Amino acid sequence: MARPFHYKKREYHHKAFSIDYALLFLILLGIVVVQSVGACARSENKSAGGEETEIFVSKHDMLDSVVMICMPKPLENTTEQILKRASYVVSYNSETHQPNWVAWKLTAEHTDGIYGRINTFFEDEEIPVPRATLNDYRGSGWSRGHMCPAGDNKWDKKAMYDTFLLTNVCPQNANLNSGVWNRIEMDCRKWAKKYGSIYIICGPIFFKSQEHERIGPNRIPVPEAFFKVILCLEGTPKGIGFICRNTDGNRKKDFYVNSIRQVERITGYQFFPNLEDSVKSQIYDMDDITIW
Repeated sequence: MARPFHYKKREYHHKAFSIDYALLFLILLGIVVVQSVGACARSENKSAGGEETEIFVSKHDMLDSVVMICMPKPLENTTEQILKRASYVVSYNSETHQPNWVAWKLTAEHTDGIYGRINTFFEDEEIPVPRATLNDYRGSGWSRGHMCPAGDNKWDKKAMYDTFLLTNVCPQNANLNSGVWNRIEMDCRKWAKKYGSIYIICGPIFFKSQEHERIGPNRIPVPEAFFKVILCLEGTPKGIGFICRNTDGNRKKDFYVNSIRQVERITGYQFFPNLEDSVKSQIYDMDDITIW
């Protein structure tokens, strides 16, 4: 009677042994599949320099709309390198070592968030040397003025970081930076909340007839002024522009209001070139801030 017992016991262990191998095989197969998918994703997500970058699917869609709607036609005899960041597009000028312009779409959802200012600026290593460095601004008497503001990018960690790249920065009067320029930035967030979304383009203005002050070892030229144009396509289209001299900027912001057409005349840019002519004719001469 003992033999059947021992036979059944051996059969049980044999079955258990087979099940263990099957489970082990499935686990190993799962690991291989996961690693293969991860490697494929990483290979598709390489930058031109070979470094891995994060994927921002919805943000890429946002940047595509910025390029389509906002991207001005390049100025003659002006160097330009287009760079896409997490939340903005910048036209970088290798001669001035700062942006020609920065453009972004500000939505109601992006007007606030959990990510605070990092207050540390970074040299942009995607840009070939010579390029702006922290040493250029140190002790210069000029603040590092954001074009796309940190306050528009509390919604995302990478977006916040990108605003502190020196390719998004110009030498700016500290009082202007914390004064009327900041008030215009806050108005833009208010308008984005009110209407749902707006498009913004801003950048430095260099007067051709003027010898520019220069700072730092890389001789960064100081802009004489800054421009900002804002477009709203939600509901009834609206547009408005601002020109701010790079000085104390202690007047009411109404003093700096211009139409988009006036800003085009001063800067030489053609803003929002892909808008329908009927929309352009409606918004390009608006200079009444009260309608906002």
